[in-house]
Amino acid sequence: MADSKAVTTTLTTKWPSTPLLLEASEFLAEESKAKFWDFVDATQEIHPEDHEGTDTLYYNHVLQKAGEVLTPVQVNLLKFALSLRAYSATVQMFQQIAAEEPPPENCSAFINVHGEKTCSPDRLEVVLQNALERPSPYLFKGDHIKAPLRSELPFVILYGEIGTEEFSRFHKLLCSKSDGGSVNYILRHYVAYPSKEKVFLSGYGVELAIKSTEYKAKDDTQVTGSELNTTVINENDPVDEVQGFLFGKLKQLYPEIKEQLKELRKHLVESTNEMAPLKVWQLQDLSFQTAARILAAPTDDALMVMRDLSQNFPTKARSITRTVVNSDMRKEVEENQRFFKETLGLHPGDSALFINGLSIDLDVQDVFSVLDLLRNEARLMEGLHDLGIQGNELHELLKLNVHPADSDYGVDIRNPAVYWINNLEMDSKYRTWPSSVQELLRPTFPGVIRQIRKNFHNLVLIIDPMDESTPELLTTAEMFYINDIPLRIGLVFVVDDSDEADGLKDPGVALLRAFNFVADELDNMNAFQTIISIYNKVMPGEKLTIEHIISTLEKDFSNVEVTSILGSDSAYDRNRKEGKDYFKQTGLGPLPIGLYNGMPYLRDQLDPDELETVMMHKILDNTAYFQKVVYLGELNNDQDVVDFIMNQPTIVPRINPRILSSEREYLSLSANADDGVDDYSRFALLKSEEKSAAVANSISYLSKRDDKYIRPLTFWIIGDFDDSSGRQLLYESLKHLKSSNNLRLGLINNPTNEPTKENTVIARAIWTALNTQNVNNAKNFITKLTKEETAKALAEGADIMEFAVGGMENAAFKKMFESVSLDFILSHSSFCKDVVKVNGGQRAIISNGRIVGPLEENEIFNQNDFHLLESIAIEAAEKIKTKVQMLSIEEDLASDLIMKVDSLLSSKSKGEARVDLQFFEERLSAIKLRPKEDQVYFEVMAITDPVTRDAQRLSPFLLVLNQLINMNLRVFMNCQAKLSEMPLKSIYRYVLEPETTFKADGSFAPGPVAKFLDMPQSPLFTLIINTPESWMVESVHTSYDLDNIYLEEVDGGIAAEYELEYLLLEGHCYDVSTGQPPRGLQFTLGTSANPVIVDTIVMANLGYFQLKANPGAWILRLRKGRSEDIYKIYSHDGADSPPGTDEVTVVLDSFKSKIIKVKVQKKPEKMNEELLSDGNAENEGFWESIKRGFTGGPKSEELKLDKEDVINIFSVASGHLYERFLRIMMLSVLKHTETPVKFWFLKNYLSPTFKEFIPHMAKKYGFQYELVQYKWPRWLHQQTEKQRIIWGYKILFLDVLFPLAVDKILFVDADQIVRADLKELRELDLEGAPYGYTPFCDSRKEMDGYRFWRSGYWANHLQGRKYHISALYVVDLKKFRKIAAGDRLRGQYQGLSQDPNSLSNLDQDLPNNMIHQVPIKSLPQHWLWCETWCDEASKKKAKTIDLCNNPMTKEPKLEAAMRIVPEWQDYDQELKQFQKLLQEEKLNGLTHASTEGHVPHTEF
Repeated sequence: MADSKAVTTTLTTKWPSTPLLLEASEFLAEESKAKFWDFVDATQEIHPEDHEGTDTLYYNHVLQKAGEVLTPVQVNLLKFALSLRAYSATVQMFQQIAAEEPPPENCSAFINVHGEKTCSPDRLEVVLQNALERPSPYLFKGDHIKAPLRSELPFVILYGEIGTEEFSRFHKLLCSKSDGGSVNYILRHYVAYPSKEKVFLSGYGVELAIKSTEYKAKDDTQVTGSELNTTVINENDPVDEVQGFLFGKLKQLYPEIKEQLKELRKHLVESTNEMAPLKVWQLQDLSFQTAARILAAPTDDALMVMRDLSQNFPTKARSITRTVVNSDMRKEVEENQRFFKETLGLHPGDSALFINGLSIDLDVQDVFSVLDLLRNEARLMEGLHDLGIQGNELHELLKLNVHPADSDYGVDIRNPAVYWINNLEMDSKYRTWPSSVQELLRPTFPGVIRQIRKNFHNLVLIIDPMDESTPELLTTAEMFYINDIPLRIGLVFVVDDSDEADGLKDPGVALLRAFNFVADELDNMNAFQTIISIYNKVMPGEKLTIEHIISTLEKDFSNVEVTSILGSDSAYDRNRKEGKDYFKQTGLGPLPIGLYNGMPYLRDQLDPDELETVMMHKILDNTAYFQKVVYLGELNNDQDVVDFIMNQPTIVPRINPRILSSEREYLSLSANADDGVDDYSRFALLKSEEKSAAVANSISYLSKRDDKYIRPLTFWIIGDFDDSSGRQLLYESLKHLKSSNNLRLGLINNPTNEPTKENTVIARAIWTALNTQNVNNAKNFITKLTKEETAKALAEGADIMEFAVGGMENAAFKKMFESVSLDFILSHSSFCKDVVKVNGGQRAIISNGRIVGPLEENEIFNQNDFHLLESIAIEAAEKIKTKVQMLSIEEDLASDLIMKVDSLLSSKSKGEARVDLQFFEERLSAIKLRPKEDQVYFEVMAITDPVTRDAQRLSPFLLVLNQLINMNLRVFMNCQAKLSEMPLKSIYRYVLEPETTFKADGSFAPGPVAKFLDMPQSPLFTLIINTPESWMVESVHTSYDLDNIYLEEVDGGIAAEYELEYLLLEGHCYDVSTGQPPRGLQFTLGTSANPVIVDTIVMANLGYFQLKANPGAWILRLRKGRSEDIYKIYSHDGADSPPGTDEVTVVLDSFKSKIIKVKVQKKPEKMNEELLSDGNAENEGFWESIKRGFTGGPKSEELKLDKEDVINIFSVASGHLYERFLRIMMLSVLKHTETPVKFWFLKNYLSPTFKEFIPHMAKKYGFQYELVQYKWPRWLHQQTEKQRIIWGYKILFLDVLFPLAVDKILFVDADQIVRADLKELRELDLEGAPYGYTPFCDSRKEMDGYRFWRSGYWANHLQGRKYHISALYVVDLKKFRKIAAGDRLRGQYQGLSQDPNSLSNLDQDLPNNMIHQVPIKSLPQHWLWCETWCDEASKKKAKTIDLCNNPMTKEPKLEAAMRIVPEWQDYDQELKQFQKLLQEEKLNGLTHASTEGHVPHTEF
């Protein structure tokens, strides 16, 4: 096999390899805090250098220690995570935080105590002195904190490497301090002596795409040196299939003819690899034929065959064409395709993947997020399995969506405390409006508010008259009324409700009485007007006073004794107490409150400016709801609309934010425990999950009736029943129990003080009653015990038997009551403290495992709250009940099971929709792998067409998955019929391994590699790497042209190496006041020491921005200059720092995408300023610049470049030939101008050779350069062909690639030769257009047949305008940004690019297509001459010559260059000499590896 050609690709990180032990600890930290710390304790003494063992021993040791706290499934996923190096980024994040400290010299572990650092454990006491007087450190969300934080203790942060001796010394000391309650111990990883290796990544794809050789674009310069590592060629691959021979199997069966087999294989490889093109009739059925080949293989090998055929399809296609397709299989595929289309919206050829019914799109979701999903599913399934649920039932339960729909809850507004100001159904003001609800169904213009004489929309304002916000709210309400908005307005006044309140002292009370007086004399509307006029007298900044009220009343009602209206014995006092009661009863929190149809507004929506827009939105949104109910006949003219709204299930008697909060905590109830609570000495030793199980085992429940009935809801009431607060909670829950059939109550006593016989009388009596009496008697007896007089009598020494109720079995009760020990109370108390985390005597409710509480001391939690708690929990519980009923188990056990399953599903599942996939035919058209029966298994279903890119990626993924997890797999073929072209034009490898591999000697094998072995030698390939969305990778260290790989000319093979240069931080940014993205706003990302490492500009499309970063903690700020002057950050979501901080700390700690949302707001004094202003606003005057110079203010970024006279030239190139052209283009530019030049290159596709050469060239020829890069945003339609991607970069990102300071940029194609001073082009007046292009020449007549823009679509679209060529253009970036040209181009591109046939020359067709929206200035014809379209006569005047492709002759670029442009060869020779010189110097070690220091050059 030595003479077969191979290509390999690796991808490594820039940072050093992180220890696997640390990565494993991070994996465990995601399981739970306790597991992380157990693991740290268990692995203190292992370090690869210490024990004389090998890497294998070290690795196995890590797995063994982790295995002690993980299930077998989780251990497999840990192996996968270590193979993926998924947590390397997390460890590196801590490493970067440590570097910021910075670490003290020569020590491998150190602590930081409030800013004081030391390497020696003995100095801990010293640095702890006065620590609390120094500022507290910032803690990250990912920090490992030993015990719950206590802010009154000092913070000790340990930086060290788990497993080292130095770490261990600190760790033991800090653990004892932390357990003793004297410090907060925080651990951060820090590796003092990093490895020399880099991290080898996986989870990406590599393709060798076959290039069209219609126009030759290969460089003829020879490259020497092959760097292929021969160990990658593995001949023992079990499925080593060539033309139907399985050589792996043959070698096993016939070892004696191994050599002959090798010869045969070599012969077959050579004969298949010559990929002669297939005829169209041969192509037609390839998709079905490939599927038939796969399905014919033995089940165990089918996935491998699929991987082999799809990944190497171009070399296999010829042999596949001989396959016969069974007509029944074809029928079955077509049957299934009908279902795929109806249920999943999939067309033939599409792919889909479902794990346990969750849809996974491998295009969008990277392997790292799939790993998270697998872990979460495993936790769920193992939890259900522990509860004794298996197989199909388990998957039925998984499919339930138990997450409550995010419905908003409202309160009833039909209350006498509400003063209605108007009534649309009765008031004469509205009598001309139509009154039928059917009017809603009449069509109107969008956004028009329908005026109908029904109270559809009701606004209730609950206000405190003394509050500063009240006047503005009332004015807004009045404005709604005056403008005939169909809105009924109600007011509730909340004032002092004590009996002695006096309206002559308290303006609030006075206002209420004044309102009542006017309302009685006239009506509510007039009373409302009176109040408005009272508030009109209050000046801004003043408070309402009695005088304001008296003077208004005296003016309007001169014949009335005002003091008698307002005084303490006023007759106008109604609703004073009721208003306050209504406010308290609704439980709505601080005033003012606005309710729309009973639903509370958010705080910030009550801002008077916001209220208008929010109100209109609500009216329009709800109109759609009312249209629906009228249309369906649920609401008709005879019903009262307000009653209809108030009878909806989302209206509750009282809103309790504690119950409705989306932050929810759950108990873990899946553990098995045989223990109860009767033996405290045993109970105390249980783990926390076992304590929960023991408590659940031993509770006797109360319910409404004593019958056999499965009750889906279980509330545990926690409180001290020997204290009035606990009894009150218990009493309210019993009141609620009377009205609920779904509920059972369990009682858990949480004593305030150390329990004794004396202070636990009621608790023991309750426990005894529950254990000796039937439900009804126990309920009546316990209800009696909750009364305060009972408690009082017992405290004074009454006998418990005096309170017995009729029908009770007194003897049994008495016997147990006298003998019961305090163990159950001690156990309950320990459960409350350790598991539920509430202090002694605190109250809480646990609803199906969800912890509600602990309640504050005087917090009200009444019958209405229990009602609300039940109404939000019942939906999920009922769904679970229907599934549990099928298991036919005894009722009490079933109720227990529902509680436990509910707690598990609610806490672990994410609430995404799961697809139910049952009914597809799988006899003939699917690969099926059965799971091992006795363990939990994943349901995995894939749908794919084996000859698509998706299959190339899906098959290796499924193979790895099969090694990781136990799965029930079905892969359905979704073939396309009647193909007209080759379906796959690339050979593909997906790099993914299920676990870390080792060499024979036990050391780590070099990381995962993409291997292309036995490659055909005739085609020309281009290598493309497909990485997860947020990775930016660059090619390093290869001297080959990866754009044009021609294996015939290569000895041995090619090793392509890539490096992960950056992890992207992406985000969306909006201005809160307008809701629009702030165009031109700039962000910077850096550290506190170095605030600006990278910067970026916000796009108007989706407010998108991207910043290049690496693992670590970074600070996001608005850029100094206009961005920071005009805006401030208002809020952010997805960052690490708490909301409301000016600096946003963003932590990148994983290879997954990180997307944040930032809202900004203009500073109040800058409301009218724009970021992108026209003309000279940004170029400050001379004096301002001098003034800034003196005051040391930030230099305006716009000044920097306007004052330097520079020609900015942008160009893109890929592949060695185009890079050679590019160097020549640069040289021709430099030879013709005196002005300084700055070149901007798109870095994404430059070869390592070019990046190495450019600094030397810049030094020799005296120009500046910058490498810019931008990752194609994920929401913008992706191109797959490299050439089209590069075209996209030429046009789509002009507004964000360059700093705002660059105001004009010239784009010059790499294959151009310049013969004039480009300064002329820069100075050319564009007459207001954002860019100028040269039109295509018309002078060469013999090419008329090829001028596609003269007819058809283009002629029609351009309407007499010229079609322009994109080889040379000039962009006025200021204008371009001002008119949002970039956003318009991207918008148009997004619309057109979905159609594969449009935009065939993307970079050129797009601006020409947009000519009506974004005008083009046509440059004079002589600026661009190309032989294909222009005649010879015009060549003399040409200022630049472009080597356009000639569709008639198809002449290769290199030949054309030498023939058309005489000076081309001179330039070429000059550069070759220079390169040769550099080569020689490099060999003699004269040049430094990097000379970037000498050249003004930065990277964006």
